[in-house]
Amino acid sequence: MSLTGSSMASSAAKRTFEFGRTHVVRPKGKHQATVVWLHGLGDNGSSWSQLLETLPLPNIKWICPTAPTQSISLFGGFPSTAWFDVADLTEDSPSDMEGLDASAAHVANLLSTEPSDIKLGIGGFSMGSATALYSATCAVEGKFGNGNAYPVNLSAVVGLSGWLPMARTLKNKVEGSQEGVARAASLPLLLCHGKVDDVVQYNHGAKSSEVLSSTGFKKLTFKTYDSLGHYTIPEEMDEVCSWLKTHLALDGSDS
Repeated sequence: MSLTGSSMASSAAKRTFEFGRTHVVRPKGKHQATVVWLHGLGDNGSSWSQLLETLPLPNIKWICPTAPTQSISLFGGFPSTAWFDVADLTEDSPSDMEGLDASAAHVANLLSTEPSDIKLGIGGFSMGSATALYSATCAVEGKFGNGNAYPVNLSAVVGLSGWLPMARTLKNKVEGSQEGVARAASLPLLLCHGKVDDVVQYNHGAKSSEVLSSTGFKKLTFKTYDSLGHYTIPEEMDEVCSWLKTHLALDGSDS
């Protein structure tokens, strides 16, 4: 999905976003990193917090917020928990910049109160992945789409079964700033996508990876799974664990 014109909500009055409950999984060992993890459309923070708690990553604190409930164009206006409004999953669908900025700012605010010696990351599934990748582009540009400064330094971003919002405008924004080019080159990204995903098609994930790579994200890893649909599997989560241990420089022990 990418921006082709004005944002989806540009003609509407300024929206208010009421985020739901935030679930926190405390580290079982020494706290070395904090990762905000974002659920998919219609889900909530609780379901992912239960899965993340089982991972062999004792040095990570997981923060799992719940998206606002809002009217979704894809569902004919029916309300659902969502990080932003979405009309359809095609290259020509407009992006809801107001919703993206609100959610990316909420995530950044959750990370901004963490201790200064803690490494910070963002991850997500499906629409949560899209929001995580949008956050990565804001971190690289040093500002949100609305021009407000992006307040935290990210050490890792993970996106599962997702896509890159605002893809068509990204390259010009990053290449227009020497600082942006440097930040893009140094920020590690992990993208994973199933080849039989029937919700966010594989080609959207592959195209997102190509756009990010061509924009200068040199530390990008794109993993594909031949028989994976729109869900996660242990093999994929093993990859996430291994990758996070490496890129967040986590201890191998739980002390």
